[in-house]
Amino acid sequence: MHIIASHLIWREFDDDSVCVAADCCGKGHYCYRICVGLSASERMRVVTAGAQAAATVEECDVRAAGVPFWVGSESSRLATVFEKSLSSGVAAMPKNTKVTQREHSNEPVTESVADLLSLEHPMDYKSSQMSMGLSPGSTAPVKALIPSPDPDAEDGRPAWNNKLEYILAQVGFSVGLGNVWRFPYLCQKNGGGAYLVPYFILLILIGIPLFFLELAVGQRIRRGSIGVWNYVYPQLGGIGVSSLMVCGFVGLYYNVIIGWSIFYFFQSFQYPLPWAECPIQINGSQAIVVPECDKSSATTYFWYRQTLNITSSIDDTGGLNWKMVLSLLVAWILVCLAVIKGIQSSGKVMYFSSLFPYLVLFCFLVRGLMLKGAVDGIAHMFTPKLEKMLEPQVWREAATQVFFALGLGFGGVIAFSSYNKRENNCHFDAALVSVINFVTSILATLVVFAVLGFKANIMNEKCVVDNAEKIIGFLNTGVLSKELIPPHINFSHLSTEDYAEMYRVIKTLGLDSCLLEDELNKLSLATFDHHLCFYVLQAVQGTGLAFIAFTEAMTHFPASPFWSVMFFFMLINLGLGSMIGTMTGITTPILDAFKIRKEILCVACCVIAFLLGLLFVQRSGNYFVTMFDDYSAGLPLTVVVFLENISVAWIYGTERFMQDLEDMLGFRPYSFYYYMWKYVSPAILVLLIIATVIEMAISPAGYNAWVEAEGAERFHSYPPWALAMAYSLIVVAMLPLPIVFLLRHYNLISDGSNKLSVSYRKGMMKDISNLEEQDEQRFILGKNPSEAPSPMPAPRPYLGPGGTQEMTNTNYGTSTKTGYQNIGSPESEL
Repeated sequence: MHIIASHLIWREFDDDSVCVAADCCGKGHYCYRICVGLSASERMRVVTAGAQAAATVEECDVRAAGVPFWVGSESSRLATVFEKSLSSGVAAMPKNTKVTQREHSNEPVTESVADLLSLEHPMDYKSSQMSMGLSPGSTAPVKALIPSPDPDAEDGRPAWNNKLEYILAQVGFSVGLGNVWRFPYLCQKNGGGAYLVPYFILLILIGIPLFFLELAVGQRIRRGSIGVWNYVYPQLGGIGVSSLMVCGFVGLYYNVIIGWSIFYFFQSFQYPLPWAECPIQINGSQAIVVPECDKSSATTYFWYRQTLNITSSIDDTGGLNWKMVLSLLVAWILVCLAVIKGIQSSGKVMYFSSLFPYLVLFCFLVRGLMLKGAVDGIAHMFTPKLEKMLEPQVWREAATQVFFALGLGFGGVIAFSSYNKRENNCHFDAALVSVINFVTSILATLVVFAVLGFKANIMNEKCVVDNAEKIIGFLNTGVLSKELIPPHINFSHLSTEDYAEMYRVIKTLGLDSCLLEDELNKLSLATFDHHLCFYVLQAVQGTGLAFIAFTEAMTHFPASPFWSVMFFFMLINLGLGSMIGTMTGITTPILDAFKIRKEILCVACCVIAFLLGLLFVQRSGNYFVTMFDDYSAGLPLTVVVFLENISVAWIYGTERFMQDLEDMLGFRPYSFYYYMWKYVSPAILVLLIIATVIEMAISPAGYNAWVEAEGAERFHSYPPWALAMAYSLIVVAMLPLPIVFLLRHYNLISDGSNKLSVSYRKGMMKDISNLEEQDEQRFILGKNPSEAPSPMPAPRPYLGPGGTQEMTNTNYGTSTKTGYQNIGSPESEL
């Protein structure tokens, strides 16, 4: 972490918490008072080094008779160097530091605190000095203040080119494949339009508040997930590491889905579409339909056999599927090119990857509404089943969907917001992105059910045609009397309305009713029966929706290749936007902690991820995708976000956090957020964790295996090795939480001060030991109107409803009142 020349801002302390030189304040930190003889009316610069502090250059008043110098306990020797050198009138650096290599240069020098602390002779120095508010080479105090640079620019952190890029990045990350293929399924499964009520309520109670929380801490501290939680509470620094681990797991299999979309995208450039009809095979002198396809459907066969070439169980790996290997390689190349320059490259990509899906969804909606049966599909979707709202499972699934739809806990939200200016209105951003996410889910649901309504209408008409042939057979054999059939019925052009009219007469024959409502229910619940004119499909969610149900519907579109190309190009862009956020959640904390070129890091991450991702492009790879999707993110992310909430609301303090937001935004957020962060959100997250654990305990651990002979899926339990692998994903993702806590609790690892660095500049300093006496009366009594005492911030009592809250922060020690802080670092230790 980088520390630069900084001023300090004065805060009041209790008497028992103010320390003199080299005196321990009793909390594991040392307080140094460096007397330089400057009064408060003068301006000065001091170099500060504090554990976990993030400082910037600022001009401010300092108290007469000196400036306090706070450092972590392990940095006490560095403070001694500064104190003794300042007391002698010269702020000096040791001779073997980098500044001695630049004796004739006025450029700033950056040196790590760890290097300074490791010096054998801390008082061995030459004539290189720190600039203490004096111009280089000057012999008098500087009366005119040098304008302070922008703190956000001075820390050297990249920034978004404009606000639109940032909003598009957050939208692209949060709006992903789940909005298109999971939300519509959950909406239909859990009561149609009634599901929107619990979803919207939970979006307000936990979605927007927690999204706002992540935006705020990232923007305030300007670090990735690891740096942010190390700063807030080092003992919970494992939160950031767990976020990074989950991002890694999710990125591995998520990009495989993009690879599948790329394969389908290129396969769409042909007419007819390759999944439009079952292939024919020659059996002796006969040409017959491939049995596996005949027992399922053309789209199902193309997915499982032509695309995945899937094995019958997870035990049979089947070797690599080279078509999928190539598709995965292309996917990782796209991701690498998008993130290789950090936000400078990903921001440009987001203009297209975030906006293009909306264009496609809108085009699909317009086209879908023109299809026969589309309105019936939408009406079926939004017909509320209010009794569903009383089921706890509906609320659990709504909370889970809200949680993952916004990308909470991944670190991508924090990483993106860390490149904002501190005064950016992140409250508005949180509400805007959350609403866009919700509206996108509704839009995708309209599109999906318009298309599925069209498909249900086709299946219904096919059912009527097949049953009409059976009725004609019954009439010819005398099983059914012709007198029972209404005279206006024409079996050669039998409509669904005519069939429904005579069904009450023929229902005793065991024929299906062929009702559109039944078709929609079967589409939604995936209870397809080939013998009743339906196809055996997966539930209409996830890959079952994108690569089977939706692709089959598009084969009936006019100009079907065009719509197929558009659809899969949309999926690629949706996935790419989410992958950019996921990769940023990985690279940003690493770049914060280590001095690595972002290009090298991005390429290395993508190469490693591609090699690890080969697990998912075996012939059995789809089973591992399901495993990672079920186990790697759900419970770990819920725990991560719960601890994020607790660390800010209960450890750091909700009132203090609200005050920080007021300082940052210029206004105080609504009290609604106070109670959400402190009480409601943690309670809901605890219930969600409990419900998730119970669900995992009572649900059988397994996967749906494709049975070639039956042309259908069958549930298989995981073998012991696969079950161990599944649970190890949860353990590995959550393991950093207790490990980091214990290591820092027992002081076995540093809290991060070894990552600090100090910037200083050559300069001369006049002996100013008499300035305090000359200026004391003017400062304290204010006799000279032109030299009125500089205003000092009033003590800030951080009081919540329960009264005074003890301030705990390992950067500055612990006190019951505010203390000296770097103005360039986030005030109130955040």
